[in-house]
Amino acid sequence: MKRIRTPERPGWDARADALGFTWRHLDGARYWDERAYYAFTLEEVERDLEAPARELHQMCLALVDEVVRSEALMARLAIPEGSRDDVADSWLRRDPSLYGRFDFAYDGAGPAKLFEYNADTPTSIYETGTFQWIWLEDMIALGALSPDADQFNSLHEKLEQRFRAIFPGGGFVHFAADPDSVEDRQTVRYLEDIAAQAGLEPKFVPIGGIGLDADGRFVDPDRFIIQATFKLYPWEEMFREPYAANIAGSRTRFLEPPWKAVLSNKGLLPLLWERHAGHPNLLPAFFEDDPGIAELGRSYVRKPLFSREGANIELVQGGRRARVLDQGYGAEGHVRQALHAITPFDRNYPVIGAWIVGDEPAGVGIREDRSRVTKNLSRFVPHVILG
Repeated sequence: MKRIRTPERPGWDARADALGFTWRHLDGARYWDERAYYAFTLEEVERDLEAPARELHQMCLALVDEVVRSEALMARLAIPEGSRDDVADSWLRRDPSLYGRFDFAYDGAGPAKLFEYNADTPTSIYETGTFQWIWLEDMIALGALSPDADQFNSLHEKLEQRFRAIFPGGGFVHFAADPDSVEDRQTVRYLEDIAAQAGLEPKFVPIGGIGLDADGRFVDPDRFIIQATFKLYPWEEMFREPYAANIAGSRTRFLEPPWKAVLSNKGLLPLLWERHAGHPNLLPAFFEDDPGIAELGRSYVRKPLFSREGANIELVQGGRRARVLDQGYGAEGHVRQALHAITPFDRNYPVIGAWIVGDEPAGVGIREDRSRVTKNLSRFVPHVILG
């Protein structure tokens, strides 16, 4: 694994704008960054990223099967009592999942280590599935990469195949997100486009525009019943909304399904470690009231059960606490995970996002930052397989 500096493509910014990649600059900062790329060997990708993603996903599914049968474990994950049947029933029905993303620390010198599983509302799919592939094709055409250069990237194709598998007869699907968030709206727009290619009829609905009719069915602003929806809104917040009691009775088919609430929770990390201690792709992790945290000593990462984009993640090294991006997460509790040193490349700390679509690995996207915590403004850098 190497980080290789390279000139930007001529006119890339205008092309990104024309393609609708409008969040390539976030709050005036560079988000998409092609002044460098990460290069892997095929063996590194297949052995160290693809295979662990497949294995960890299966371990996670086994954990879901255990958790939904245990009130104690549901409570441990701060799933509200009134929503636990929704979570369990969706799993027992085997409601299908669309996608998820493991976040790995990896430097090519040892096994990838799992930081967390973004299993409910992960973003960066457009930049992974389409824009970095366009970058690769352009770089080959410019002669900047050899013609046999490749990527670990079948995300777009697998998402289309997955939509077809979930909705084999086609049909009408609502796509819900916050319309005022440029990244969220464009991410959902991209998924709408993939769904249309899969033979579905997508319709966007603002999260705040969803209501309930007299029969307890969710409806859009035009009063159309929402029979199936992809929602870019996390279950931990939906379960705490006034309409939470109506979720089961609405008979809506959700992507992601309620059982994903088990996997999008940082409590997943100590539960996995408890069942698979010593696994080469896991880091020791414990709930804060577990005496086992003594094993971590004075260096660890403190994570809220629920958080987004690095918020309220606290790095503690030798008892010294790093600055925290405080966005109010943590009321439901915390876990502690062993502090794992990310190898810097040109003073940048990369995190590998390994995508799962259905139950299959589907590619990687890389975010990097000068900080050891990946945040909303961390840069997306393309990758390539060489040799």
